[in-house]
Amino acid sequence: MRDVAIVAFAQTAHRRRTDELSEVELLMPVLHEVLGASGLKANEIGFTCSGSADYLAGRAFSFTMALDGVGAHPPISESHVEMDGAWALYEAWVKLQTGEADTALVHSYGKSSPGRVRDVLTRQLDPYYLAPLWPDSVAPAALQARALIDAGATDEPALAEVAARNPHAQLTGDVPAGDYLVRPLRTGDCPPIGDGAAAVILAAGDTARALCARPAWIRGIDHRIEAHALGVRDLTDSPSARLAARRAGAFERPVDTAELHAPFTSQEVVLRRALGLGDDVRVNPSGGALAANPVMAAGLIRLGEAAARIHRGESDRALAHATSGPCLQQNLVDVLEGESAHA
Repeated sequence: MRDVAIVAFAQTAHRRRTDELSEVELLMPVLHEVLGASGLKANEIGFTCSGSADYLAGRAFSFTMALDGVGAHPPISESHVEMDGAWALYEAWVKLQTGEADTALVHSYGKSSPGRVRDVLTRQLDPYYLAPLWPDSVAPAALQARALIDAGATDEPALAEVAARNPHAQLTGDVPAGDYLVRPLRTGDCPPIGDGAAAVILAAGDTARALCARPAWIRGIDHRIEAHALGVRDLTDSPSARLAARRAGAFERPVDTAELHAPFTSQEVVLRRALGLGDDVRVNPSGGALAANPVMAAGLIRLGEAAARIHRGESDRALAHATSGPCLQQNLVDVLEGESAHA
């Protein structure tokens, strides 16, 4: 296995609406920033991979427009996943493991403002039994929250204490619990709807050390999926997140930081229990998806935020998590370490 690290990370200041910006215009400043941070030029990138969803844009192959921001001529080695950018990072990591490239640019973006994202995400549900009922994306999360409360794992006041904010957040400061959106979830328990983008650069071995003073080494990465049908799952637990963490090596040594992709307060409760995170672990110091949730970029941001803390020397060993689908259906876990921890 090659040593691969995240050497640079950039993200937008997330906003409720960016009507004046196309996907390319949203993405361009982030690409310039992440390349500038690494010192690389676009033509020095060995592989490029993006993550996005055509359902948000409302047109097929919308991600090809974003390539205008990357620069597709002269021809580049490029790929795309119809997923959160965290899964694009996984593909890029695999590419670097093959030895066919030493550097990779991973980017993702999401504009939720053009449509009603709560309805758009209904298309992720089982197409035969659930999707025809058109429960919006908050309704399954409310079922999960109710299951946790009924099981005695949490209560509404405890959920209200979960949210936190960060400098890049769409929502800043203390946000009140608010009115019920779908009981027992209030507006403060749910993610904001907004637009944003993010990008990271991966590099292998000595290339990573040359590009970054303290690379965030990927010591393990894995992703797993739950059954599609919500009725056959225990919504108070996340076996797939636990398995992904085990396969990524998260339980071999304690982590000091965890960036969890938990768009709803109740999902952070599930993930803390599944991943065995105690009070000694800093959970979502960035504010997490409750502070800003650009769909298809929020998971990549969790990996980038964890890596940035290692770059700054604020963390030695961090766990980063990304999810997709209703009620934590799909889960990716990445374990990152600083150079001193590796040594």
